[in-house]
Amino acid sequence: MRKYLFILVAGAAVLSAVAAAIVRGPAPDSAVASSHREAPLISEDPSADNTDLYAFRSPDRPDTVTIIANWLPAEDPAAGPMYYQFSSSARYNILIDRNGDARPDVTYRFRFSPSTPVAFLRNTVQPYTVSQVTGTSTQQVAAGRTPPNNIGPRTTPNYRSLAAAAITPLSGGGQVFAGQREDAFFADIGAIFDSVGFRRGTGISGGGKDFFAGYGVHSIALQLPISQLDDADHTIGVWASTERQVLQVRTVTRRVKVRVRVGRGFRTVVTPVKRTVTSRPFVQVSRIANPLVNELIIPTERKDEWNRGTPAQESKFRTFYENPILARLINQLYPGVINAPESGRDDLVAVLLTGVPSLNFTGNTPADLLRLNMSIAPAATPSRLGVFGGDNAGFPNGRRLEDDVIDIAERAVAGKLKMNPRADLLGDGVDANNVPSLGSFPYQNDPPSGFDNTKGETKP
Repeated sequence: MRKYLFILVAGAAVLSAVAAAIVRGPAPDSAVASSHREAPLISEDPSADNTDLYAFRSPDRPDTVTIIANWLPAEDPAAGPMYYQFSSSARYNILIDRNGDARPDVTYRFRFSPSTPVAFLRNTVQPYTVSQVTGTSTQQVAAGRTPPNNIGPRTTPNYRSLAAAAITPLSGGGQVFAGQREDAFFADIGAIFDSVGFRRGTGISGGGKDFFAGYGVHSIALQLPISQLDDADHTIGVWASTERQVLQVRTVTRRVKVRVRVGRGFRTVVTPVKRTVTSRPFVQVSRIANPLVNELIIPTERKDEWNRGTPAQESKFRTFYENPILARLINQLYPGVINAPESGRDDLVAVLLTGVPSLNFTGNTPADLLRLNMSIAPAATPSRLGVFGGDNAGFPNGRRLEDDVIDIAERAVAGKLKMNPRADLLGDGVDANNVPSLGSFPYQNDPPSGFDNTKGETKP
């Protein structure tokens, strides 16, 4: 007896199984790093690499908070003709937690369009949009253009004016800037990564070399009214991230009803039918909050995993804060000199994961957030050592451009808060940036000129 198959798709198909998955592009499992080339995978994707994050009360407009996030580490200003720019296929985010649950209450999301080529040079003027995401609501709050990179006096004359003209107002108050800036981070990276080396003694005698002098970064800067963010404890937690869109191809099985002819009648059966489904979700490929966490706290084999997570998932890395690798390494390299406590580091948990009571405590949820108590006024005379220098307006209460986070971090890991008298012996010999910050928004100085090429050697 022959059977004739008639397929009748039921009203609501049920997705029953995922038989296969193919992901092209940066996959969710390969989400990567924050800060300057500190994790394996992000070194292959510099335009998505967060380098530094800053958050502080604006010194010239103390009723506002300024948040600066940087990307693209160590931009050589003379690196043409394909000069650096933001990726048009990425989403750049600045995220703000207001209630201490380590989840974003407000997100500012940036999308950049490609630049238009000019002759043999990449034109680095990029249109961009800013969207504010609050819960399930998303609204565009700005549309701007980056200034060009600082190529030289013939191509980009009067650069300070070009940059100032790129500052754009935000709907509802505040302003935004996006574009190339001088890298405000200062550190003797060459010595630090040479087995925590010091050029003179244990680093407090000067003599350091600022690796980042003469290099640029790409920056996003927001200046927001405190009134938009403030609540009873006056403290916010901030982080930045980058997302890339990926292609996901999945084979799924749908269950459908089938009418089968049997002799002179019909019988209904359910049979699986496979089909291919494609999607292009955004996945996180970079994040940063407190400086140097992924470099100095997270072990190399966990760095990429760390960057797949969110601040709310930090508890699974807590042991690395309580038992810091760097403290053990300092003691091994300099036996009997510093005597850094190697375990039981509840002080680092407070500074980096919960906030410090009476300073910027946000609750007991451990999370890597840059915490800023907005009720603390800008210091009349800032100390480069922030709270360690008696200046509660500085790191780890937020982070200013002038804060010497290398010296602060080394001394914190060495046990300064555990009353280790030898912690203050540590430093990298670089106490300030090679150029001063600006007195007004966007605060980071103009990027070095490619024509000037301060790192180059003039030949006779």
